[in-house]
Amino acid sequence: MSRLEQSLKSVRRKIKAFLYRQRWKEALIFFSFLLLSFGFWYLQSLQQEYEIEISIPVRYKNVPPDITFTDTVPHKIIARVRDKGSVLLNYTFGRTFTPIEANMKSMPKDKGVVTIERKNIESDIYKQLLTTTTLIGFDPAHIHLNYSKQAEKEIPVRFDGNISPAAGFQQSGDLLISPSVVQAYAADVVLDTLKEVKTVFTHISKADKTMTRIISLQKTEGIVYNPESVSITIPIEEFTDKTLDIPVIVSNIPDDYTVRLFPATVKVTCSVPLSRFKDLSEEQFFIQIPYIELEQNITGVMPIELTEKPDWVQSTTITPNKIEFILEQFRSND
Repeated sequence: MSRLEQSLKSVRRKIKAFLYRQRWKEALIFFSFLLLSFGFWYLQSLQQEYEIEISIPVRYKNVPPDITFTDTVPHKIIARVRDKGSVLLNYTFGRTFTPIEANMKSMPKDKGVVTIERKNIESDIYKQLLTTTTLIGFDPAHIHLNYSKQAEKEIPVRFDGNISPAAGFQQSGDLLISPSVVQAYAADVVLDTLKEVKTVFTHISKADKTMTRIISLQKTEGIVYNPESVSITIPIEEFTDKTLDIPVIVSNIPDDYTVRLFPATVKVTCSVPLSRFKDLSEEQFFIQIPYIELEQNITGVMPIELTEKPDWVQSTTITPNKIEFILEQFRSND
């Protein structure tokens, strides 16, 4: 037998001997009676009456976006109630209260005030209390809020974020924002400086298909937007490369001159949506160099670039990106 096994057996014997001692038995009995006494005391205390405070939310419905409250808006009612402890535990743990509502749709718009009378608040509180519970009081006792009408202006929306398509995919067109303009409500001095509203910053990664997201607008103190979010559609499509032979054209050549280009045709490789691969042709590209630029060039080598291309074509590469040229003048027969 190893020393470890002997040590474990020795510890077990000592623990067993301790548990069988008389003092330990007496202590166990004592703590059992103490726990039992505490249980009886707790049950007895739950039958006594106490007072507690409960919080009931206040919700404002159908608030027009073109108004602003000029008073501090209370968002909860603190009610003081009395009942037995066992009942109050029901209010304290796990109980949610239905909000007291102020529905502005049913209030005259020209009054400039939102009012919830004391009797209405009291009635809404009692609906959520048990019949044995006494309502002692609540604060605020009534709600009386003044409001004023705001100025209005149409503001264009701009997407704020970045889009990272998956490998082999690209954005195939402009973003579609709906609505593209929203109503902004604020003081005149604020609206005068407001030119656009951005969406909250949004990062979209590994996009491999056209997607639509509902994105909120950035909040600005003192300004209310309607709507508060917009729909952003991002056209994403699989792309592939296509190579075309495009001639280089020199314009406005004088009648007594001729121009020789080396090479006269270059290859243009571009990235196009897979669905429009067959739609792309040489006629949609144009490379043109004014004769005067060749005349002013003393090196005989001219860099070239596309003069025209379809808007939906991306990532174009010209090979070669420079050409050599020779200007020749015809000799007169005189």
